[in-house]
Amino acid sequence: MLYNPKYPSITDLKKKAKSRIPKFAFDYLEGGCNEELNLLRNENDFDSIFLKPRYLQEVGAIDMSVELFGKKYSAPFGISPIGLQGLMWPNAPEILARSAAAQDVPYILSTVSTASIERIAKVSEGKAWFQLYHPTENRLRDDILQRLKDVECPVLVVLVDVPSFGLRYREIKSGLSMPPKLTPSTILQAMRCPTWGIKTLQYGIPSFATLKPYMEKGLDLAQLGQFMNRTFTGKVTVDKIKAIRDIWKGPLVLKGIATEEDMEDALHIGVDGVIVSNHGGRQLDAAESSIYSLMRLTAKERYKQQMTIMLDGGIRSGVDLGRAHAVGSAFNFMGRPFMYGVGALGELGGSHTINLFKAQLYQLMQQLSIEKVDQFPDRLQ
Repeated sequence: MLYNPKYPSITDLKKKAKSRIPKFAFDYLEGGCNEELNLLRNENDFDSIFLKPRYLQEVGAIDMSVELFGKKYSAPFGISPIGLQGLMWPNAPEILARSAAAQDVPYILSTVSTASIERIAKVSEGKAWFQLYHPTENRLRDDILQRLKDVECPVLVVLVDVPSFGLRYREIKSGLSMPPKLTPSTILQAMRCPTWGIKTLQYGIPSFATLKPYMEKGLDLAQLGQFMNRTFTGKVTVDKIKAIRDIWKGPLVLKGIATEEDMEDALHIGVDGVIVSNHGGRQLDAAESSIYSLMRLTAKERYKQQMTIMLDGGIRSGVDLGRAHAVGSAFNFMGRPFMYGVGALGELGGSHTINLFKAQLYQLMQQLSIEKVDQFPDRLQ
């Protein structure tokens, strides 16, 4: 198991990554919206969930594997989609997709990440999922879906919680609002992180690789911002999801569901799963934490019977993974922890972070006398 003992926790990886990533890029990764209250709730609300050990109970071999949409994964977690991954650490999408494929956990590529559908399909051996930012034009939507069919993408995730871009103060002050811009300050920050700079020169200035076929050549920064706003501004409605359901015959997941009303619509449309999420606290500061939304939705047994309910947001340890399963999550995704991993350890960061979570979850299952992940609800205090 590839695991660096100098970094046994996500906190250790975060501290190291912060020293190696320029401030403007780290702020993009780390920040939430407005006063960042929801960002804090996502992590802190896990602390109110307590697990119950059974020390005198017999227990056999521990099996962390989980079956999801017809495929067996080695552990009950995957890597969340994150935009502009290559800005935060050069070549991050490929590092993470390759590590996830090797370890048999899912990696989700974002529409606005810095590697293309085709490249990630190749390095992940066809195992990577894809998260769709719904375009305003159906022509563009249909072309992206066809590209996904061509590479036999196993799962399509449609993002629903970005009707407008969140007001993120850190990005505005760092010059990474739309349109993004470089300033003397950001250039100086980059110079203070030589490894990041060398790797950026090696792999090239990051861009929206999946979207390149739809962009005019030679766009300046202002025109790029206009393209993004023109292409992706707008609500994802029931009718838009129905249209995708008619086209996409594989597993279809909605990411960003947080209420009973939207869950009812998801059931009516006939999607295969939802990822309960608040976009990492980056969209609505007055929203509840993802884990609290999950607890409310999984309290209704019929939702769990008809839909695969997963979680994204706030998980920072194997203990948090156990807590999520104890309150009803079938599977979990983490974004920032894996970016801390590649920021701290580069090419080794993806595998290290996967193994970190596996080791922590394995120890927790030993402590609670649990053999399989679906036994966690029996250990809820």
